[in-house]
Amino acid sequence: QVQLVESGGGLVQPGGSLRLSCAASGIIFSIHHVRWYRQGPGKQREWVAQITNRGSANYAASVRGRFTISRDNAKNTVYLEMNSLEPEDSAVYYCNAFLSDQDYWGQGTQVTVSS
Repeated sequence: QVQLVESGGGLVQPGGSLRLSCAASGIIFSIHHVRWYRQGPGKQREWVAQITNRGSANYAASVRGRFTISRDNAKNTVYLEMNSLEPEDSAVYYCNAFLSDQDYWGQGTQVTVSS
């Protein structure tokens, strides 16, 4: 059974930092590309960042320079380091592992940026 489990969300003040984790089981994680998405209240789900199975990273313009995606294949985990957080970053963050016709999603972790 394939599982993706996000963790690391929480409440943080503007300007603060959080590190999200996405832990995978039941798949050969190292061959999958992984994306982070987020969905804020009343908003559509939007793509945040991607890391390929070779470690190449890309970011949405809204987070570039503030967020860093990385992976540790030995731990079957992808991370999203988020710095200089803004209230607009508040959302449920989801990880998505995919390859060809394989597409797996986690349940999400809530991030709230508020003073």
